[in-house]
Amino acid sequence: MRSKHDSGHRLPALYLLGFLALSLASQSSKAQVATSETLIVRGEEVPSAYGAPPSFSRNRFSNLTNSYVLPPGAVYVGLIYQGNAQSFNRPDHFLTQEIELGLPNRFGVAIENGIENFRGRTQERTFSIEGRYALADWNKIPLNPTFFVEYKFGTGDILHDEGPPAPLEKGEAQAFLNEHKPLPDAYEVRLLLAQDFDNHVEWAANFFYEQEIGGDRGREAGFAQAVMIPVCLPHERLKVGVEMQFTEFTDVGIREENQTPSYRVVIGPTIAWKPSKNTRLDISPLFGVTHDAPRASVYVVFSMLFGGSEPTQAEAPASTRNR
Repeated sequence: MRSKHDSGHRLPALYLLGFLALSLASQSSKAQVATSETLIVRGEEVPSAYGAPPSFSRNRFSNLTNSYVLPPGAVYVGLIYQGNAQSFNRPDHFLTQEIELGLPNRFGVAIENGIENFRGRTQERTFSIEGRYALADWNKIPLNPTFFVEYKFGTGDILHDEGPPAPLEKGEAQAFLNEHKPLPDAYEVRLLLAQDFDNHVEWAANFFYEQEIGGDRGREAGFAQAVMIPVCLPHERLKVGVEMQFTEFTDVGIREENQTPSYRVVIGPTIAWKPSKNTRLDISPLFGVTHDAPRASVYVVFSMLFGGSEPTQAEAPASTRNR
Protein backbone atom coordinates (compact mmCIF):
# COMPACT_ATOMS: atom_id res chain seq x y z
CA MET A 1 0.00 0.00 0.00
CA ARG A 2 1.10 3.59 -0.77
CA SER A 3 1.64 5.84 2.22
CA LYS A 4 0.31 9.37 2.67
CA HIS A 5 3.95 10.48 2.77
CA ASP A 6 4.55 9.20 -0.79
CA SER A 7 1.42 10.95 -2.09
CA GLY A 8 2.53 14.23 -0.56
CA HIS A 9 5.84 14.06 -2.40
CA ARG A 10 4.15 13.42 -5.74
CA LEU A 11 1.71 16.35 -5.61
CA PRO A 12 4.36 19.07 -6.28
CA ALA A 13 5.69 16.99 -9.19
CA LEU A 14 2.20 16.67 -10.67
CA TYR A 15 1.67 20.42 -10.30
CA LEU A 16 4.99 21.05 -12.08
CA LEU A 17 4.13 18.69 -14.94
CA GLY A 18 0.73 20.31 -15.34
CA PHE A 19 2.26 23.80 -15.45
CA LEU A 20 4.78 22.71 -18.12
CA ALA A 21 2.04 21.11 -20.20
CA LEU A 22 -0.08 24.28 -20.09
CA SER A 23 2.93 26.41 -21.03
CA LEU A 24 3.77 24.21 -24.02
CA ALA A 25 0.15 24.19 -25.17
CA SER A 26 0.00 27.99 -24.93
CA GLN A 27 3.22 28.42 -26.94
CA SER A 28 2.01 25.98 -29.59
CA SER A 29 -1.28 27.85 -29.88
CA LYS A 30 0.53 31.18 -30.29
CA ALA A 31 2.82 29.67 -32.94
CA GLN A 32 -0.18 28.35 -34.87
CA VAL A 33 -1.87 31.76 -34.75
CA ALA A 34 1.31 33.50 -35.95
CA THR A 35 1.73 30.96 -38.77
CA SER A 36 -1.88 31.41 -39.81
CA GLU A 37 -1.53 35.19 -39.88
CA THR A 38 1.65 34.95 -41.98
CA LEU A 39 -0.04 32.70 -44.51
CA ILE A 40 -2.94 35.12 -44.83
CA VAL A 41 -0.58 37.98 -45.72
CA ARG A 42 1.49 35.95 -48.14
CA GLY A 43 -1.53 34.38 -49.75
CA GLU A 44 -2.44 37.73 -51.31
CA GLU A 45 0.74 37.90 -53.36
CA VAL A 46 2.42 35.79 -56.01
CA PRO A 47 5.43 33.64 -55.07
CA SER A 48 8.70 35.51 -54.69
CA ALA A 49 11.44 35.13 -57.28
CA TYR A 50 14.57 34.49 -55.23
CA GLY A 51 13.55 36.98 -52.53
CA ALA A 52 12.28 39.73 -54.86
CA PRO A 53 9.14 41.77 -54.02
CA PRO A 54 5.97 40.74 -55.89
CA SER A 55 6.23 43.58 -58.43
CA PHE A 56 9.60 42.26 -59.63
CA SER A 57 8.56 38.59 -59.55
CA ARG A 58 6.60 38.88 -62.80
CA ASN A 59 7.54 39.10 -66.46
CA ARG A 60 6.76 42.82 -66.82
CA PHE A 61 7.29 45.62 -64.34
CA SER A 62 5.33 48.04 -66.54
CA ASN A 63 4.19 48.18 -70.16
CA LEU A 64 7.59 49.23 -71.51
CA THR A 65 9.95 47.61 -69.02
CA ASN A 66 10.79 44.07 -67.98
CA SER A 67 12.50 43.22 -64.71
CA TYR A 68 14.30 40.32 -63.07
CA VAL A 69 12.93 36.76 -63.54
CA LEU A 70 9.95 34.59 -62.64
CA PRO A 71 9.95 32.18 -59.70
CA PRO A 72 10.93 28.65 -60.80
CA GLY A 73 7.90 26.81 -62.06
CA ALA A 74 5.79 29.95 -62.48
CA VAL A 75 3.95 30.56 -65.76
CA TYR A 76 3.22 34.10 -66.99
CA VAL A 77 0.60 34.69 -69.70
CA GLY A 78 0.17 38.16 -71.18
CA LEU A 79 -1.98 39.80 -73.85
CA ILE A 80 -0.42 43.08 -75.04
CA TYR A 81 -2.08 45.76 -77.16
CA GLN A 82 -0.12 48.65 -78.66
CA GLY A 83 -1.74 51.37 -80.75
CA ASN A 84 0.37 54.05 -82.45
CA ALA A 85 -1.15 57.28 -83.75
CA GLN A 86 1.50 58.08 -86.36
CA SER A 87 2.31 61.66 -87.26
CA PHE A 88 3.24 60.59 -90.80
CA ASN A 89 0.88 57.70 -91.57
CA ARG A 90 -2.33 56.00 -90.53
CA PRO A 91 -2.65 54.39 -87.06
CA ASP A 92 -0.89 51.09 -86.53
CA HIS A 93 -2.20 48.39 -84.18
CA PHE A 94 -0.30 45.48 -82.63
CA LEU A 95 -1.51 42.55 -80.54
CA THR A 96 1.07 40.31 -78.87
CA GLN A 97 0.50 37.04 -77.01
CA GLU A 98 3.25 36.11 -74.58
CA ILE A 99 3.96 33.04 -72.44
CA GLU A 100 6.97 32.75 -70.12
CA LEU A 101 8.16 29.93 -67.85
CA GLY A 102 10.39 30.43 -64.81
CA LEU A 103 13.25 27.92 -64.57
CA PRO A 104 15.57 27.04 -61.66
CA ASN A 105 18.81 28.93 -61.05
CA ARG A 106 17.33 32.30 -62.09
CA PHE A 107 16.65 31.35 -65.73
CA GLY A 108 13.51 31.97 -67.76
CA VAL A 109 12.28 31.20 -71.28
CA ALA A 110 9.39 32.68 -73.27
CA ILE A 111 7.64 32.74 -76.63
CA GLU A 112 5.74 35.61 -78.28
CA ASN A 113 3.39 35.82 -81.22
CA GLY A 114 2.75 39.25 -82.80
CA ILE A 115 -0.20 40.32 -84.98
CA GLU A 116 -0.39 43.67 -86.81
CA ASN A 117 -3.26 45.63 -88.35
CA PHE A 118 -2.50 48.54 -90.68
CA ARG A 119 -4.63 50.20 -93.38
CA GLY A 120 -7.26 47.48 -93.05
CA ARG A 121 -4.79 44.64 -93.45
CA THR A 122 -4.24 42.16 -90.59
CA GLN A 123 -1.28 39.79 -90.62
CA GLU A 124 0.85 37.51 -88.48
CA ARG A 125 3.88 39.75 -88.00
CA THR A 126 6.52 37.98 -85.87
CA PHE A 127 7.20 34.92 -83.75
CA SER A 128 9.84 35.24 -81.02
CA ILE A 129 11.75 33.08 -78.58
CA GLU A 130 13.27 34.70 -75.49
CA GLY A 131 15.56 33.86 -72.61
CA ARG A 132 16.70 35.72 -69.53
CA TYR A 133 19.12 35.17 -66.66
CA ALA A 134 19.52 37.07 -63.37
CA LEU A 135 23.08 37.27 -62.09
CA ALA A 136 22.19 36.77 -58.40
CA ASP A 137 19.38 36.48 -55.89
CA TRP A 138 17.46 39.67 -55.17
CA ASN A 139 19.48 42.50 -53.58
CA LYS A 140 22.75 40.55 -53.68
CA ILE A 141 23.97 42.89 -56.45
CA PRO A 142 22.91 46.57 -56.68
CA LEU A 143 20.12 47.16 -59.24
CA ASN A 144 19.72 43.37 -59.68
CA PRO A 145 21.12 43.10 -63.25
CA THR A 146 19.45 40.59 -65.57
CA PHE A 147 20.36 39.69 -69.15
CA PHE A 148 17.67 39.25 -71.81
CA VAL A 149 18.06 37.84 -75.33
CA GLU A 150 15.41 37.47 -78.04
CA TYR A 151 15.29 36.17 -81.59
CA LYS A 152 12.42 37.34 -83.81
CA PHE A 153 11.28 35.43 -86.89
CA GLY A 154 9.69 37.72 -89.45
CA THR A 155 6.47 35.99 -90.53
CA GLY A 156 4.67 38.88 -92.24
CA ASP A 157 5.33 41.70 -94.67
CA ILE A 158 6.68 45.22 -94.17
CA LEU A 159 3.54 47.37 -94.23
CA HIS A 160 5.14 50.82 -93.94
CA ASP A 161 8.45 52.59 -93.41
CA GLU A 162 9.92 52.71 -89.90
CA GLY A 163 10.22 56.49 -89.95
CA PRO A 164 8.72 59.46 -91.80
CA PRO A 165 8.72 58.60 -95.52
CA ALA A 166 9.52 60.88 -98.38
CA PRO A 167 6.52 62.81 -99.76
CA LEU A 168 4.18 60.22 -101.26
CA GLU A 169 2.21 60.55 -104.43
CA LYS A 170 -1.42 59.48 -104.40
CA GLY A 171 -1.66 55.69 -104.38
CA GLU A 172 2.02 55.14 -103.54
CA ALA A 173 1.24 53.95 -100.01
CA GLN A 174 -1.02 51.21 -101.36
CA ALA A 175 1.64 50.28 -103.90
CA PHE A 176 4.09 49.86 -101.02
CA LEU A 177 1.69 47.37 -99.40
CA ASN A 178 1.30 45.46 -102.64
CA GLU A 179 5.05 44.85 -102.90
CA HIS A 180 4.86 42.24 -100.09
CA LYS A 181 8.38 42.79 -98.85
CA PRO A 182 8.96 40.13 -96.13
CA LEU A 183 9.91 41.23 -92.64
CA PRO A 184 13.51 40.18 -91.90
CA ASP A 185 14.51 38.20 -88.83
CA ALA A 186 16.11 40.17 -85.99
CA TYR A 187 17.85 39.64 -82.68
CA GLU A 188 17.68 41.78 -79.55
CA VAL A 189 19.71 41.96 -76.34
CA ARG A 190 18.77 43.88 -73.21
CA LEU A 191 20.17 44.72 -69.81
CA LEU A 192 17.38 44.79 -67.22
CA LEU A 193 17.85 46.77 -64.00
CA ALA A 194 15.40 47.02 -61.11
CA GLN A 195 15.31 48.25 -57.53
CA ASP A 196 12.89 49.25 -54.79
CA PHE A 197 13.75 52.27 -52.64
CA ASP A 198 12.60 52.79 -49.07
CA ASN A 199 9.87 50.19 -49.66
CA HIS A 200 7.65 52.84 -51.28
CA VAL A 201 9.19 53.63 -54.69
CA GLU A 202 9.87 50.95 -57.32
CA TRP A 203 12.02 51.54 -60.41
CA ALA A 204 13.05 49.52 -63.45
CA ALA A 205 15.05 50.31 -66.59
CA ASN A 206 15.90 48.42 -69.79
CA PHE A 207 18.79 49.19 -72.14
CA PHE A 208 18.23 47.50 -75.51
CA TYR A 209 19.86 46.89 -78.88
CA GLU A 210 17.95 45.29 -81.78
CA GLN A 211 19.43 44.42 -85.16
CA GLU A 212 17.69 43.08 -88.26
CA ILE A 213 19.75 40.47 -90.10
CA GLY A 214 18.23 41.07 -93.54
CA GLY A 215 16.33 43.63 -95.57
CA ASP A 216 17.53 47.17 -94.94
CA ARG A 217 19.20 45.96 -91.70
CA GLY A 218 17.25 48.32 -89.46
CA ARG A 219 18.80 48.94 -86.05
CA GLU A 220 17.22 50.22 -82.84
CA ALA A 221 19.06 51.16 -79.66
CA GLY A 222 17.88 52.99 -76.58
CA PHE A 223 16.40 52.62 -73.13
CA ALA A 224 13.08 52.58 -71.30
CA GLN A 225 12.39 53.20 -67.62
CA ALA A 226 9.45 53.40 -65.25
CA VAL A 227 8.78 54.50 -61.66
CA MET A 228 5.82 53.06 -59.76
CA ILE A 229 4.36 54.04 -56.38
CA PRO A 230 1.78 51.91 -54.50
CA VAL A 231 -1.52 53.63 -53.71
CA CYS A 232 -3.03 53.11 -50.26
CA LEU A 233 -5.01 49.96 -51.02
CA PRO A 234 -4.58 46.53 -49.38
CA HIS A 235 -1.81 44.38 -50.84
CA GLU A 236 -0.71 47.01 -53.38
CA ARG A 237 -3.66 46.33 -55.67
CA LEU A 238 -3.24 49.75 -57.33
CA LYS A 239 -0.04 51.49 -58.43
CA VAL A 240 0.56 54.68 -60.38
CA GLY A 241 3.67 56.03 -62.00
CA VAL A 242 5.35 57.41 -65.08
CA GLU A 243 7.35 55.75 -67.85
CA MET A 244 9.28 56.75 -70.93
CA GLN A 245 11.23 55.31 -73.83
CA PHE A 246 14.04 56.70 -75.98
CA THR A 247 14.88 54.98 -79.29
CA GLU A 248 17.49 55.72 -81.96
CA PHE A 249 16.70 54.11 -85.33
CA THR A 250 18.94 53.73 -88.38
CA ASP A 251 19.02 51.51 -91.44
CA VAL A 252 21.78 50.67 -93.88
CA GLY A 253 20.99 53.71 -96.07
CA ILE A 254 21.11 56.16 -93.17
CA ARG A 255 24.37 54.69 -91.91
CA GLU A 256 26.10 54.61 -95.31
CA GLU A 257 25.10 58.20 -96.12
CA ASN A 258 25.89 59.46 -92.61
CA GLN A 259 22.38 60.84 -92.23
CA THR A 260 20.89 61.86 -88.88
CA PRO A 261 19.27 58.90 -87.10
CA SER A 262 15.58 58.91 -86.31
CA TYR A 263 15.13 59.81 -82.63
CA ARG A 264 11.88 58.86 -80.89
CA VAL A 265 10.90 59.73 -77.33
CA VAL A 266 7.56 58.92 -75.73
CA ILE A 267 6.57 59.64 -72.14
CA GLY A 268 3.42 59.52 -70.05
CA PRO A 269 1.58 58.13 -67.03
CA THR A 270 1.08 54.46 -66.23
CA ILE A 271 -1.32 52.65 -63.94
CA ALA A 272 -1.34 49.03 -62.73
CA TRP A 273 -4.41 47.42 -61.15
CA LYS A 274 -4.62 43.91 -59.74
CA PRO A 275 -8.21 42.60 -59.76
CA SER A 276 -6.88 39.52 -57.95
CA LYS A 277 -3.57 38.23 -56.64
CA ASN A 278 -2.81 36.45 -59.95
CA THR A 279 -4.11 38.97 -62.50
CA ARG A 280 -3.02 42.46 -63.46
CA LEU A 281 -4.09 45.19 -65.89
CA ASP A 282 -1.58 47.84 -67.02
CA ILE A 283 -2.53 50.94 -69.02
CA SER A 284 -0.08 53.53 -70.37
CA PRO A 285 -1.07 56.46 -72.63
CA LEU A 286 2.28 57.82 -73.84
CA PHE A 287 2.88 60.91 -75.95
CA GLY A 288 5.61 61.67 -78.47
CA VAL A 289 7.95 64.58 -77.78
CA THR A 290 10.21 64.32 -80.84
CA HIS A 291 9.43 64.85 -84.53
CA ASP A 292 9.78 61.20 -85.55
CA ALA A 293 7.89 59.78 -82.58
CA PRO A 294 4.22 58.79 -82.79
CA ARG A 295 1.83 61.49 -81.66
CA ALA A 296 0.57 58.98 -79.09
CA SER A 297 1.20 55.35 -78.18
CA VAL A 298 -1.33 53.51 -76.05
CA TYR A 299 -0.35 50.30 -74.29
CA VAL A 300 -2.78 47.94 -72.55
CA VAL A 301 -1.52 44.69 -71.00
CA PHE A 302 -3.62 42.06 -69.25
CA SER A 303 -1.54 39.33 -67.59
CA MET A 304 -1.97 36.28 -65.38
CA LEU A 305 0.61 34.46 -63.26
CA PHE A 306 0.27 30.82 -62.20
CA GLY A 307 2.24 28.48 -59.97
CA GLY A 308 5.76 28.93 -58.69
CA SER A 309 7.81 26.71 -56.40
CA GLU A 310 8.73 29.27 -53.74
CA PRO A 311 5.47 30.15 -51.94
CA THR A 312 7.23 30.23 -48.58
CA GLN A 313 9.41 33.10 -49.79
CA ALA A 314 6.57 35.32 -50.89
CA GLU A 315 6.77 38.71 -49.27
CA ALA A 316 4.18 41.01 -47.81
CA PRO A 317 3.40 44.29 -49.61
CA ALA A 318 6.21 46.84 -49.77
CA SER A 319 4.34 49.11 -47.38
CA THR A 320 4.56 46.46 -44.65
CA ARG A 321 8.03 45.06 -45.27
CA ASN A 322 10.84 45.64 -42.73
CA ARG A 323 8.40 46.69 -39.97
